[in-house]
Amino acid sequence: MMSELHEGGCACGAVRYRTVGQPVRAGVCHCRYCQLRTGSAFGVSVYFAQDNVTELSGAMRDYTFHTESGRAFTTRFCTTCGTSVFWRLEVFPDLIGIAGGTFDPPTFWFDVTREIFTRTRAPFLTHDLPDSSETSASYVPGGAVSGGT
Repeated sequence: MMSELHEGGCACGAVRYRTVGQPVRAGVCHCRYCQLRTGSAFGVSVYFAQDNVTELSGAMRDYTFHTESGRAFTTRFCTTCGTSVFWRLEVFPDLIGIAGGTFDPPTFWFDVTREIFTRTRAPFLTHDLPDSSETSASYVPGGAVSGGT
């Protein structure tokens, strides 16, 4: 169904992608990693099953780091303009995160129903989301992840 297709890309237009269907989840994250990844007060994260995302064009580069919980966080960004487009979190191995602002207009077509890591939310932001958490269910302080490295 055409209404289930959405496309987007990076700032320079080199990277283009298409999604099919609705996201598995969409939310606002105020964690320090998303603040650094976006250069802003929060990140808008739209997660799809990996089979519902197609990379159409453009060269991307990966950068992987480990969170405080010891889990891998891999961002994928355009090699030309540097726009962070995708990411994968070890805690969600079958999902691809997409930066909400990279979808073509209407950019924010998806329902955002949750926010996480509100403990580091910028004090000038207010929210009206039904699901709000100071951290995340997957957060383990100090890297004490069972079976992790």
